[in-house]
Amino acid sequence: MEASQPIRKKKKDTFMREISKNKYLYLLTLPGILFFLIFNYLPIVGLYIAFVDYNPLAGLYGMKSAFVGLENFKFFFTSNDWITVTVNTIYLNALFIITGLVVQIFMAIGLNELGSKIFSKFAQSFMFLPNFLSWTVVSVFSVALFSTDAGVFNHVWTGLGFDPINFYQNPDVWPVLLVLLKLWKGVGFGTVIYLATIAGMDQEVFEAAKIDGATRFQSIIHITLPMLKTTTIMLLILSIGGIFYGDFGMIFALIGDNPLLRPTTDVIDTFVYRALRVNNDIGMSSAIGLFQAVVGFIMVISANGLAKRYSKDSNLF
Repeated sequence: MEASQPIRKKKKDTFMREISKNKYLYLLTLPGILFFLIFNYLPIVGLYIAFVDYNPLAGLYGMKSAFVGLENFKFFFTSNDWITVTVNTIYLNALFIITGLVVQIFMAIGLNELGSKIFSKFAQSFMFLPNFLSWTVVSVFSVALFSTDAGVFNHVWTGLGFDPINFYQNPDVWPVLLVLLKLWKGVGFGTVIYLATIAGMDQEVFEAAKIDGATRFQSIIHITLPMLKTTTIMLLILSIGGIFYGDFGMIFALIGDNPLLRPTTDVIDTFVYRALRVNNDIGMSSAIGLFQAVVGFIMVISANGLAKRYSKDSNLF
C-alpha cells in the first residue's frame, strides 16, 4: 500500500501538469464534454425504468414504482411479430450500410477525378442539399412520385402501356424504395468524409504511379481504394452499432400506419411506438431500448475486434 501511494501521487501530478499545460485546449472541449455528459451519460440512470412498472405519478426509485424484473421484456419477446420486426430492422439497416458505403466511395472518387473543379464543387453542393430536408418533406415527394392515381412514376409507366403499380399496397417494393430514398438524402453527407480522406492522401504517390505509366483507373484501383480502407472500416464499425435501431423518422414518415406494408417495413422502433401509443407502457419501451443498446454495443465490440485482428490500423480502440 505504501509503495502504491507515491505512484498515485506521481500520476496525479502528471495529470495536473497536463491540465495546466493545455488548459485552453481542454476549455475548448468543455462544451462537448458537457453535452455528452448531460444528454448521453446522465440518462443512463433512466435504464432502471426497464425493470419497474413505471408510474410517472408515483415516481421511479424506492418502492414508488414496483420492481418487476424482466417482465417488461416479455411483452416484446412473446409477441407474434418480434421476429419479423427484428429481421426487418437488421435487413434494412444492412442494406442502408452496404449501399451507402459503396455509393459514397464511388461518388467521392468520381468527384475527385472530375477535371472541372467548378463543376465538382457544384455537384458536391447539389448532392449535399437533400441532407437538410426532413423526412416529412421527403414523404411529400414520395407521395407525388409513387401514388397510384396521380404519381409521376405511374403516369409515365401507364403512358408506356403498362398497368399502374400500387406502391402503397405492395410491401415487396419498399425495401428498394427505402434504400433509394436513403441514398438520395444521405449520400452527399457521407461523400464529404471520403473526399476529405482523398484530399489528405500523399499526392506524390499518385505522381509516381503516373510516371510509371499507371492509368487513372489503375491509380484508383491500386492506390485510392486501398488507402480508403481504414476510413471505410471505421465508418462500418460505427454503423454496425446502430444496426438494431430502425430509422423511425424515415419509415414512419414514408409509411405511416399502413398495415399493408408492415411485412417488409415494420422495424423495432415503429413496433415499440405503436405499442407505447396503444398500451402507454413506458417500462416496456425502455426495455426494448435497452435491448437495442446492449446488442448494438456487443456488435460494435465484435466488429472492432475483427477489424483489429485483420487490419490493426483500422480498429477504433
